[in-house]
Amino acid sequence: MVDDFPAALVTGGGSGIGRATAQRLVRDGWRVVLADLNTANGAAAAAELGAAVRFVRADVAQEPDVEAAVATCVEEFGRIDCVVNNAGVGGAFGRLTDIEVSDWDYTFAVLVRGVFLGIKHGAAAMQVAGRGGSIVNVASIAGFSAGAGPQAYSAAKAAVINLGRVAAAELGPDRIRVNTVCPGLVATPLVAGGAATAAAVMAQAQPWPDLGRPEDIADVIAFLAGPAAPFLTGEDITVDGGLRASGPRVQAAYGGDAAARGFVGVNRGSTGEEPTVRRRP
Repeated sequence: MVDDFPAALVTGGGSGIGRATAQRLVRDGWRVVLADLNTANGAAAAAELGAAVRFVRADVAQEPDVEAAVATCVEEFGRIDCVVNNAGVGGAFGRLTDIEVSDWDYTFAVLVRGVFLGIKHGAAAMQVAGRGGSIVNVASIAGFSAGAGPQAYSAAKAAVINLGRVAAAELGPDRIRVNTVCPGLVATPLVAGGAATAAAVMAQAQPWPDLGRPEDIADVIAFLAGPAAPFLTGEDITVDGGLRASGPRVQAAYGGDAAARGFVGVNRGSTGEEPTVRRRP
């Protein structure tokens, strides 16, 4: 028997925006499967958020892991009403002529393939249930132009934005809404230099005086996930304190992008795996 309490899968839920989203959904009466590659972060977050949350270790770039995470939501809670495709890494950085193909592929595997797999298996489960649902992808303002993120990251997030529109058009007849949230710079473990550095950067680049918090993004995701947005699909919603409106100057405020400063490598975010950084020869 299916009860009236909705259930969601949140990828990258062990920290940052994902954790804040899981917390907000639980507060709103949702049950949540929290998926993360970082077992320590994910298990700790699930334990802190309480009985309405389950943790599964998942690498979103691996189809069996995503399929299993969706299945866990259905098995544990009897339903899946929303998938939040949030898991991310900073990915490859450096000049395009220096980036290793393996680092480029790693970036797209996590940021784009991971979203595709969440849509694929989440939508399939929703179609079987026949109740419709919501899919929320987390992209970035870096997906709109150069200057707001590393090259590979920006290209991958642009793909996520377009994929959300494509999926919304395909899944609309099944009453599955698909939308994309595009944050600006938010104080999460993914941000190089931490909150203090991010605040200094935003003082130069962002019109709104407050630094973005994971909770600010989670509030928008929760709105898109639930019944308050029944006619909203195929949209990309920017949540960035006016940063995009004023023109992205994030990397310039950081002192120029990593490529311009002679660095190349890959940022693996909060996965628990070490980044690779080297200077150009």
